[in-house]
This record gives sequence, structure tokens and C-alpha cells, in this order.
Amino acid sequence: MLTKEERRFFKKYKIKRRGYKRKESVIKRKNKFKDKVVIITGASSGIGKACAFEFAANGAKIVLAARREKELNEVKNAIIEKGGDAITVVTDVRKIGDCENLINQAVKHYKKIDVLINNAGISMRASFEELDLSVIHELMDTNFFGAVYCVKFALPYLLKTKGTVIGISSIAGLTPLPGRTGYSASKFALDGFLNTLRLENKKKGLNVLIVHPGFTASNIRNTALDKDGNPQKETPRDESKMMSAERVAEIIAKATYKRERDLVLTGQGKLAVWLHRNFPAFTDRIILNEMSKEPDSPV
Repeated sequence: MLTKEERRFFKKYKIKRRGYKRKESVIKRKNKFKDKVVIITGASSGIGKACAFEFAANGAKIVLAARREKELNEVKNAIIEKGGDAITVVTDVRKIGDCENLINQAVKHYKKIDVLINNAGISMRASFEELDLSVIHELMDTNFFGAVYCVKFALPYLLKTKGTVIGISSIAGLTPLPGRTGYSASKFALDGFLNTLRLENKKKGLNVLIVHPGFTASNIRNTALDKDGNPQKETPRDESKMMSAERVAEIIAKATYKRERDLVLTGQGKLAVWLHRNFPAFTDRIILNEMSKEPDSPV
């Protein structure tokens, strides 16, 4: 007799129940990160939250980091209720001390680090002409320096386990995105940092995975900053047509297990990247036209 949780996994992976051996293979797949310690920043919502559930479901011990303590505890409690193992560390990745404390608490509790997922991030929506420069600083401090700080303190432990550093970048880290100058700049910077980190530590066994999601259904557009640095509160795009955060998390977990180095998500995202590499001027016109269709578009 299968448990309710096991039935959900059969349905999720579309595996037919053909007896005991088939059931065992699912359980084994479910535990592919058994006893691995995974730190996730920005774990209170969106892709970070989805990754927490996905890796926990696959046997990992989760260190949840974000600024919102209440939401973090809700994620932790949900993981524990499902039989998982998780702790929370309230963290503002813009602060070096917070990032150092995050790593120290993870090692103190679990004795090692196997995966660091740098997911904490914010977006923006405004033309650069009208943008207050403080918004650029906010984007760089969170999206770029937040990852730099966490990687710096986690690296010695990741090298010991030959672990994986993951950076949640964006298609905007590979192509321009009008109305999001600060966001795009922070993601380009993150890509450059992580690609170079990979080369520096290639002989030491460190794996670096850079994930470039396309538009993903999450709250990142609701919290995106306007020209004055205030959250815009409402998304300008149709979230229902976007890839879900849960699907993104599944793909990330699979790529982590395979120790892949780069992901570009959604067919539209892959097409945009390929076109921009091969036909940049033509693709610029397509991107600008698409972003101009947004309600109250800044471009």
C-alpha cells in the first residue's frame, strides 16, 4: 500500500506502478540528495521557496535564508511536517556580516555545505533616464554582491565537499531588457563572476551552475522597484502564461544532480538568447517591441 506522499511522486514523475521494484526506484530517486546540505537565499518565496521544497523532497537538509522571518518559518515548518530537515537563518544578503553568519550557522548545525543556491534578488522597472541612482545600488547590492559575499564565506566548505555553487541569473543576464537596466546589469555581473569562479576552481572539483530563467510566475515583479525605489506592487505581465517556480526548481535539482554548468529556461528564453547571439540588431528590435507592449511601459 503506497502512502499519500508516494502516490504524489508517482503522479509527478508519470511512473506507472508495476510492483515493488518500480516503487523502490522512485524512492531512490526521491532521495538523490540524501544528507546533502543545501543553503538557499531568498528562500521565503518564489524560486527559492520552490527549491527548498524540491531539494528537501529529495532528501537534502535545507538552510533557509531570507529577510522575512515569518515566511521563512512557514517554509521550514512545512518541510518538517513532510518529514524533512530544515533550519532558518534570517539574512539580508546586502550585509557582509549576515552572509558570514549564514554560513557559520549552516556549518555549526550541519557540519558541512554541499550546495549554495544564490537566489535572493529583486527587480526594477523604469527607464534609466528617470531612475534614481539609489535603485542601481540596491539591485547590485542584492543580486550581485549578495551572491559574492555568500560564496566568499561558503567556498572553503564547498571545496571540501566538491560541492556546487548555483547562481539564479536571468535571460536578462544574457540579453538586454529595456526598462530594467539595473536588473540586467546585476545579472550580467553575476554571470561574469560565476563563470570566472568556475574556471579558478575547476581543478579543485567545484561545480558552478548558472541558471537563466525566463519570465517565471513569482512575486518578483510585484516587489520590483520603480524609478524612486518603491515597490511597484502590481505585475505588468500575465503571470498565468509563465513557467511555474515549482517547475524551475525541478529543473534546477536535476541539473545540480548531473553537475551541469548552465541552464537557459523556457523555449522563448532559449530562442531569445540564440537570436541575440547570432542576429543582435534584429533581436534588439523584437525585444524592444515586446517590452513596449507592457501596460504603462517605461520604454
